[in-house]
Amino acid sequence: SSADIPEIPESISFCRALQVADFSGNPLTRLPESFPELQNLTCLSVNDISLQALPENIGNLYNLASLELRENLLTYLPESLAQLQRLEELDLGNNELYHLPETIGALFNLKDLWLDGNQLAEIPQEVGNLKNLLCLDVSENKLECLPEEISGLTSLTDLLVSQNLLQVLPDGIGKLRRLSILKVDQNKLIQLTDSIGDCESLTELVLTENQLQSLPKSIGKLKKLNNLNADRNKLTSLPKEIGGCCSLNVFSVRDNRLSRIPSEIAQAAELHVLDVAGNRLTYLPLSLTTLKLKALWLSDNQSQPLLTFQTDTDPETGEKILTCVLLPQMPSEPGCQDNLPRCGALESLVNEMSDETWNERAVNRVSAIRFLEDEKEEEDNEMRTLLRRATPHPGELKNMKKTVENLRNDMNAAKGLDSNKNEVNNAIDRVTTSV
Repeated sequence: SSADIPEIPESISFCRALQVADFSGNPLTRLPESFPELQNLTCLSVNDISLQALPENIGNLYNLASLELRENLLTYLPESLAQLQRLEELDLGNNELYHLPETIGALFNLKDLWLDGNQLAEIPQEVGNLKNLLCLDVSENKLECLPEEISGLTSLTDLLVSQNLLQVLPDGIGKLRRLSILKVDQNKLIQLTDSIGDCESLTELVLTENQLQSLPKSIGKLKKLNNLNADRNKLTSLPKEIGGCCSLNVFSVRDNRLSRIPSEIAQAAELHVLDVAGNRLTYLPLSLTTLKLKALWLSDNQSQPLLTFQTDTDPETGEKILTCVLLPQMPSEPGCQDNLPRCGALESLVNEMSDETWNERAVNRVSAIRFLEDEKEEEDNEMRTLLRRATPHPGELKNMKKTVENLRNDMNAAKGLDSNKNEVNNAIDRVTTSV
């Protein structure tokens, strides 16, 4: 491999005992026609050689167990490929395949199949015949659906379908009882099938960057789920059944539309990392205090993983809740960067500026929580509550700070000009007097 070999001679076919051949990373464009005569070959690696086609009789390598063809220019696969009955590993990643032949289902001993980084618009239903398949990677293609026959992959542990065009997953996925890792990030999922709850061995579920508005209740049946990531979707709520994920360690729902977190989340006693930044939360459930959290993310500019919380009462429901300086948090308002609101001590830095510089509609915004003033004696203490005001969005605060600094610099510069002007005038007066 990587030896600047421009061509493999036809005479290589006389190496009858050859079992392993690796020509990866050479400036080759073809394999010799006699190559399939190497019938004792068990491992063939020809990655990254600009290969445009395989020999039509590639199936004659009937002892082949591993075939690596990654990062080439293959646009199709010869029919004889189906004759490789002993093949266990087939890597076709990063080619130019537009079509996968139905005969792929004849490779009954296949354990690992990589098809990522191609141009596939569909997967043939015959793929469901691969009963021994452990890993299937079809990421970075143009798949709009997966065949229902995928349910036949009863040995599958890893299914990677990231960066496609999937709107739904087939219900048959629930029959993959050994599935451990499922990655469906960067698709167009509008819903997650209820049958996902039947994937009893699932430990990692990645749903990042889709169009999901909700998660199915059946997700609570995933007792072995360790990592659940649903960042950058359109989730407006979470099912209370999420607490049933008793092995959950990391739960991330950053950048969604959640207004509350169900108190049942505390039933996931193994939860250590909770990321709810970039949502519309007004408070957190008090039950979170029973968890041994190592990190709780509420805001993008948070400098510490955990914050000091205070207990409070929701005025609408009477529910005991948790709040802190970051809850609630105003959504980002990119259109208002020029007209910034008054905010605490920042206003004093520009008190010489006209009120027209500021956006009057946000004049009452306060950047920290405070206790209401005591108006009665100790007997009224239990009536006291926290007054929660919306904290400006971190991006807004940064823009406010930048604007204030620019204004301050402009004022200092103006004062400097006035000072220089006065010195010049004084000098002229002195020269005039002496003359």
